[in-house]
Amino acid sequence: MKTKAAVLWEINKPWSVEEIELDPPGPGEVLVKLAASGLCHSDEHVVTGDLPFALPIIGGHEGAGVVQEVGAGVSWLASGDHVVFGFIPSCGRCVSCSTGHQNLCDLGAVLGLGMQITDGTSRHHAQGKDLALMCLLGTFAHHTVVNEASCIKIDNDVPLDRACLLGCGVVTGWGSSVYAAEVTPGDTVVVVGAGGIGSNAIQGARLAGAKRIIAVDPVEFKREKAMEFGATHTASSMTEALPMIQELTWGTMANKVIMTMGVGSGEVIGEALALTAKRGRVVVTNIHPAMEYSASMSLLDLTLMEKQVVGSLFGSGNPRADIPKLIGLYREGQIDLDGLVTNEYTLDGVNDGYAAMREGINIRGVMKYE
Repeated sequence: MKTKAAVLWEINKPWSVEEIELDPPGPGEVLVKLAASGLCHSDEHVVTGDLPFALPIIGGHEGAGVVQEVGAGVSWLASGDHVVFGFIPSCGRCVSCSTGHQNLCDLGAVLGLGMQITDGTSRHHAQGKDLALMCLLGTFAHHTVVNEASCIKIDNDVPLDRACLLGCGVVTGWGSSVYAAEVTPGDTVVVVGAGGIGSNAIQGARLAGAKRIIAVDPVEFKREKAMEFGATHTASSMTEALPMIQELTWGTMANKVIMTMGVGSGEVIGEALALTAKRGRVVVTNIHPAMEYSASMSLLDLTLMEKQVVGSLFGSGNPRADIPKLIGLYREGQIDLDGLVTNEYTLDGVNDGYAAMREGINIRGVMKYE
């Protein structure tokens, strides 16, 4: 079939919205008509080359839609089912999945190749070339074919233009607080970067019972939005936040510091540790450039203060359990998905959406498809 998608042909070039050829789903695969896709910063990392994924590639990894057709062997999904994609597939059988760490599923090893899990080939083609898929999904498209391991079935009454955000940013941010940081009632939490992921880290910290949540971001608009999501204080930089945290905590500092900047930098890990209390934890959720191999910090902080630096992928969560859980919280008004969406676009507006992200005027842009 013919459909439309946004393709990146070269790094540091705009997304090209064009017609593509889409093959039917093979065994274990699903054809989905997409309803919406979030515009996440991770796709921008592919554009800049910070994430060295295979090109040409169809972008997008925050998607939700309606199943149109299933391939051989897919028994639990049928035409008409509504699904959210998890940006990391989960097989349910590897050591990570079977021990409750679906975010680290062995299938994640092929994310950067962008080809179908089953046979390593492509179902998407344009200009005589095979196209890779961002995170094996390619949600910057009206239709896509994905492996069943990437699908999470949801109730048909959940708005798909909000459910799509659960495929990455919401679970990643919320889980960074709840799972990776292990925020507990009464904690002081600092969230560095108040965009799409940071806003959800704030929501997660609030639900986990944090006493104080300090949102750090240079953009005033994002600091104002952070207060709506549950931040109690804001600062424009970690330097500005330092004396505030000293005063608020009587010098004991923050229990948890969660790094959700647009692009991480090893040079600021030491600053994050300076905000952190004894036995406190710094959670690194943001993506760092692939070729960055150093970080600036005092290792004595780790030994003498027992401070911790940990990483978090997909919020250290389990998408098959956490996506339905967060839908339930959304239904009950305990997390805000509507407030995350600053602007809506069509597929043709993908480059406008990323321009707005770079300018700091979007918490999350969403593309809605007919």
